[in-house]
Parts: sequence; structure tokens; C-alpha cells
Amino acid sequence: MKAKIRELYEGHSVAAHRFRYLLLGFDLVTILFVIVTSFFPHTRAVEITDAIFGVLILGDFAVRLWLERQPWRLFLRPATWADLAAVLSFLAPIAGEGLGFLRILRTLRLLHSYQTLRRLRQDFTTFREYEDVVLATTNLAVFLFVMTGLIYASQYGVNPEIRNYADALYFTVTTLTTTGFGDITLQGSWGRMLAVAVMIFGVTLFLRLLQVLFRPTKVRQECETCGLVLHDADAVHCKHCGAPIHIRTEGQV
Repeated sequence: MKAKIRELYEGHSVAAHRFRYLLLGFDLVTILFVIVTSFFPHTRAVEITDAIFGVLILGDFAVRLWLERQPWRLFLRPATWADLAAVLSFLAPIAGEGLGFLRILRTLRLLHSYQTLRRLRQDFTTFREYEDVVLATTNLAVFLFVMTGLIYASQYGVNPEIRNYADALYFTVTTLTTTGFGDITLQGSWGRMLAVAVMIFGVTLFLRLLQVLFRPTKVRQECETCGLVLHDADAVHCKHCGAPIHIRTEGQV
């Protein structure tokens, strides 16, 4: 049984790739659930759904720990601590809304889904063409969701200007884009430090996205001589070393 489960998590079969796509879809559903439920009171149905998500996340973590050849190495990964925080926030009623924001840290797993990204490169030509844009967009989106969760958790109930996720997201976006209308401000030293983090790291990620969106279109074709990866779409020689390169086009078989 262990070999079969390991194949699903680490293998290269069609079933394994579908299974990992299913896990990625579960992550996205979890994130969406966290955001949507922030706008409504936590009813009994929401609490039951919380528990279901918590059990599923805990089960996935337990399986990964079981499959790990050196279990201690699992705890060196940021995604592991994000999962543990998610389990705590979903399953511990004593934590309540105060730790609910930790669920948003599951978005960090999107940055470590290297096997899924490799599969996307193989399956979709569009992904290969716009991989830099997809990654830059994902990095910015993850940062937005994480910072929005932190702002919401630290300001909700103590800052009358932060009433839900929409208010926290609005503040994050206006700060990140340096718009700064000033209609919402964060309170306390912790709030000011969060605003500083949004300004420094958020602007950097935003500029990175703009860079990949507006720079000249490049294709990925590694030069066998010097290793340069990005080239002009019509290049026949490497700009770095001058060696001939052969870029495949849609017209070639």
C-alpha cells in the first residue's frame, strides 16, 4: 500500500499527476473558503466545514510524514509549518477567530508545487510561453492573500476601519500600488510594521510583474554552450556566446 500511495504523491503516471492536480485544487478551494467565510458570521455549518477541512489537511500531512524517508526533514519546509497552522486554526475551537487568519498561509504551498509546475510545462504550451508571467502573478497573489490575512487578523475588532477581508484587501492593494488614499490606516506598532512590509515587498513583487508583462517577448531555449535560457523568438545565435541555437517553432514536427 505504501508503494502505491508514494506513486500518487511522487510518481510520474497519469494517475499521479491527476492526484496532485486534485491536491492543488483542494488548496485553492481552501483559500476561497477562508476568504468567503470572512464576510459572514461563523454558523454551525461553517464550523462543521472547518472541521472537515482540518481533518483533510491533517490527513494529507500525516501521509506526507509517513512517506518521508527522513521525517525530520519535512519540518525544515515552510509549507509544513503552514499546514500545521492551518490544522490548528481549523480544528481548535479554543483558537476561534483570533487564529483563523493562519489558514491563509496554505497559499504558500503554491510556491513549492514544483512537480505541478513541471507538469504544467509539459501539458500546456501557453504555460511554457508565459511561465514568467504566471509565476510573477502567483507570487504577487500569494503575497496579497497572506498580508490581507495578517492585516485582517491583527486589526479586526480593534480597528473600526477594518470590518472584513474586503477592507483589509483594499488597504493592502492601495498601499502596494503606492496610491495611499488615507481613508484606512492601521493602528498600533504591529499595524505600522505590516504597512512597511506591504510597501517594501509588495512594490517589489508588483514591479516584477510589470517587468515580465512589458519586456520584449522571450522564449526558453537553453544554449548548449553557455547555458543562457531566454532568447528572442527569432534568434539563431546566442547573444551571450554567439553559439548557434535551434528554437523549435509551431511549424516544426
